[in-house]
Amino acid sequence: MTLRFYDSATAEVRDFVPLEPGRASVYYCGATVQGSPHVGHVRSAIVFDQLTRWLQYRGLETTVVRNVTDIDDKILAKSEASFASDFVPEGTYIPREEWFALAYRYEQEFETAYEVLGVQRPTYEPRATGHITEMHELIARLIERGHAYPAEDGSGDVYFDVRSWPSYGSLTHQSIDDMQAATDADPRGKRDPRDFALWKGYKDGEPKTAAWPSPWGRGRPGWHLECSAMATKYLGARFDIHGGGLDLRFPHHENEVAQSTAAGDGFANIWMHNGMVTYEGEKMSKSIGNVIAPSEMLELAPARVVRYYLGQAHYRSVLDYRPTSLQEAAAAVERIDTFIAKALAKVGASVGEFAHDGAASPAAAAAPAAVPPAFAEAMDDDLNIPQALAALHETVRRGNTALAAGNGVDDPDAVSNALSEVLAMTAVLGLDAAGGRTAWADNSEDTMHRALATLVDAQLGARAAARAAKDWAAADAIRDTLAAAGVVVEDSADGATWSLAAPTHSSAQSALTNRTGA
Repeated sequence: MTLRFYDSATAEVRDFVPLEPGRASVYYCGATVQGSPHVGHVRSAIVFDQLTRWLQYRGLETTVVRNVTDIDDKILAKSEASFASDFVPEGTYIPREEWFALAYRYEQEFETAYEVLGVQRPTYEPRATGHITEMHELIARLIERGHAYPAEDGSGDVYFDVRSWPSYGSLTHQSIDDMQAATDADPRGKRDPRDFALWKGYKDGEPKTAAWPSPWGRGRPGWHLECSAMATKYLGARFDIHGGGLDLRFPHHENEVAQSTAAGDGFANIWMHNGMVTYEGEKMSKSIGNVIAPSEMLELAPARVVRYYLGQAHYRSVLDYRPTSLQEAAAAVERIDTFIAKALAKVGASVGEFAHDGAASPAAAAAPAAVPPAFAEAMDDDLNIPQALAALHETVRRGNTALAAGNGVDDPDAVSNALSEVLAMTAVLGLDAAGGRTAWADNSEDTMHRALATLVDAQLGARAAARAAKDWAAADAIRDTLAAAGVVVEDSADGATWSLAAPTHSSAQSALTNRTGA
């Protein structure tokens, strides 16, 4: 099946035909690092991580760019607000946190959250402050083409002239006359209230470190300009996919596409936008008090459970959070993990060994590990994660049936094949990456796991001997001791198997707290 994605610009699902055969180029909006990551940031990152992983699975060499906006009005305002008092206590000067220090601190929080939740690092992650030259060049092209102008009041501001570009409003399907005024710069020098800032002239009282020389005077870039300059620098004048949260469509993405195409660049071929996260049907708002942050979710559940929850809905739909959401996600992850642990025990391999060999038996090893057709069809169809997860859980169910049947008489490789498919699907979904390690990802070179396996197997051997001697008290005592250590023992006709109990608290959150001081 051909890859198909919904294009926000045309409001239809389109066939995805890479501009360059065998390659895909993706730009999605990263963080404006004015505060800690919120759940919307993380959902967006997981969505485009799933997209990237699927493009790669489909054999496309994928270049991904995720920007960091590290200069912005909100960053400067937050830096200024950090200056609480001139003297606290009397005679001791307490300086404010410089804007660049604040931005870097929050940037590290974002990076840690991405890492904990298994979001792959992009190919490039440029900062806005490192691309001032490219922004100047873009502004100059727009002025030369008659689509931008310096403010006549001598402020040093430069604006995009929305009336000069007939296609303005095409991404969000709006008429200019129906749009609200742009509020990103002083309106005194504007020809039209909707004109937006490309360059913001320096104003008295602002940090001198937050202003750069330019042909129009010292100042800093407008928010929308930054993404256009960075996207084209790393992906070229035209690239395959531009993504971000639905809240960025207007004005941010509308302004991006206007200034880039007006400058003569083709820019993005497809626009993809992920939906918002709500709390019991209501928009999350600090004023209402119904906001739940990723760090709070990680206190309630392991990183893989949080990733499963944030990545389980169709990317274009609203994801609604309820108090039971993480419990439901945890149950789903546990079903997957329990099957993987049992299947690995059945085939007698670790994940590392199984993945290396491709399968646990010669017959199954003849075929390369692949996702099942139903999963592939769902992912090809506009990244339909709910249907893909249905295929994953159906494969788990089929694998458990084979386990219960003793691997089956008609299909001796049923368990191995199901295991191979489940591991392939969890890799595509990034569930094998969140939290750094999973309960079942026992790397073949991990000496700690081998030591644990040796000790547990010895205990199970002693338990089997006690059961054979009908010493039920001793057998139960061994089982209870293992359970207290977090080892779950299950008896079957083929003997006892063991697995590690799912953690009740995320060690990944501990790492997040230690690294960020949250």
